[in-house]
Amino acid sequence: MNKRDLNADLRKHIYYFYIDCANIYSMSKRSQAILAMPPAVVKQLQTLGDNLALARKRRCESRKVWAQRIGISEPTLTRLEHGDPSVSLGAYATALWLMGRAPAIADLAAPEHDQGALENAVRVARLRSVRKPASVEARLKPATPAPGASDGLAP
Repeated sequence: MNKRDLNADLRKHIYYFYIDCANIYSMSKRSQAILAMPPAVVKQLQTLGDNLALARKRRCESRKVWAQRIGISEPTLTRLEHGDPSVSLGAYATALWLMGRAPAIADLAAPEHDQGALENAVRVARLRSVRKPASVEARLKPATPAPGASDGLAP
């Protein structure tokens, strides 16, 4: 093998290595959380995106200006307005802030609205408050009125 063939062979290997490396970095992985997202959540995100798009249009803001104010690119704003779950929560939060709805963000996971945790707390409280059954004597004994209590008869 002469030097020329060796250089050509080396260039071919470098080229394929470059292509392989480019494919590694250009392939995006979808998060397992996004892939396993329930359809109801996807629908809610789409509704949120529609509402954000409507808010932008009602304020007569262009996509370019709105994206700059949020700090994202125009394609990301388009994905946000379509409810794409891969857009960061920070972008959604900033868009809500621009609408004046930032206080509602903390309310999303407020403990007083967490029905699952409240039901669990009630269940645990019921398990802890198990009372011993009353004895037979206590059940048969008539209830006596408290001292000083009126029995309904006039003196």
